[in-house]
Amino acid sequence: MSSTTHHLTTPPAPWKSSFIQHLGKMPSPEFVLSTVKPAPPSSNSPVPYLPRARFCIYRGMWSELPENKHNEAPMNDRVYESELPTFTSDVRMEKIPELFATGAGHGDVEQSQGSGGGGPVEAVWWIKEVGIQWRVKGTAYVIGEDIEGEGKESSGVRTVKSQLGERMRVVKKDGEESWSWGKELTAHFGNCSPGMRGSWKNPPPGTPADKEPDEEHKLGQKVTDLNDKIARTNFRVVVIKPSEVEMTDLSDPEKARRHRYTFVSETGDDGEMVGKWTDEELWP
Repeated sequence: MSSTTHHLTTPPAPWKSSFIQHLGKMPSPEFVLSTVKPAPPSSNSPVPYLPRARFCIYRGMWSELPENKHNEAPMNDRVYESELPTFTSDVRMEKIPELFATGAGHGDVEQSQGSGGGGPVEAVWWIKEVGIQWRVKGTAYVIGEDIEGEGKESSGVRTVKSQLGERMRVVKKDGEESWSWGKELTAHFGNCSPGMRGSWKNPPPGTPADKEPDEEHKLGQKVTDLNDKIARTNFRVVVIKPSEVEMTDLSDPEKARRHRYTFVSETGDDGEMVGKWTDEELWP
C-alpha cells in the first residue's frame, strides 16, 4: 500500500451480501445522497446547517471495483475488501466543499480542491423490485489526484488514508505494498463511459448559461484519454464510511421489519482495536 495505514480487525459486515444482491435488482443503482451545508448569514436560518440532497449512482465498494470489459485502465489486484460504498463526482459541484466544511477539519473551498472531507452524509436506496429500503449513515471522504504523488502528503490525504484504510480488510497479504490509491482512482475513471468522463469537461456547474463556455468546456464531449488533464482535474471518487446501516423490508406487510446495523470498535484480548457490526431487529 502506498501509505502506512492501520487496518482494524473487522469481520465482513452481515448486511453486505444482501445489500449488493438487492442493488443488483435495480436497473441503475441510483440513491439519494443527503449532506448538510453551513447556513449563510443571509438565510436567517434558526439552525447553523441546512440540508441538501441529490441523486447519485453507486459505483461499488472501495477497493472492489467491479469487472468491466470496457475499462482499459490498469487495475489493482484484489488485495482488500471493504464495506465502503463509492460514487463519482465533479470537484466543482457544491457537495464537495460541503463535505469539507462539515468535516472535523472544517476545510475551506481551497482545501476542497484536494483529497479530504469527512462531512456527515446519509444515503438512501429504495429498491422497489424487492420492496426494500437501505439507509447508510456515516461520513464521506473525497479522493482526488493528490492522493498519490511526489512530496509531502497533505493533511487531507493523510485523513483519507487513515479513515478509509482502517476499514479496508486485507485479503491478499503479499499484495499490500504494490496496491496503489492512485491506480484505484484511475480505474474508477476508466470504469465510466466516455460520455460520463466528458461531463467533467462541462461548463462550470451552476454558472449562468448565457455565458458562452470556452472550447475546452462544452457539453456532450466524449473522453477516451484516461489522463485527460481537464477531466482528471475535476474528477473525484467519494467514499462513504458507514457508522450505521438500516435495511427496512416492506416486501410483506404482515412481516415487515427493520434491521439496524451499527459499527462499534473495542479493544481486543491482545490490546489491538477490533471492529464489529451489531444487529437490532426493529418494527419498521
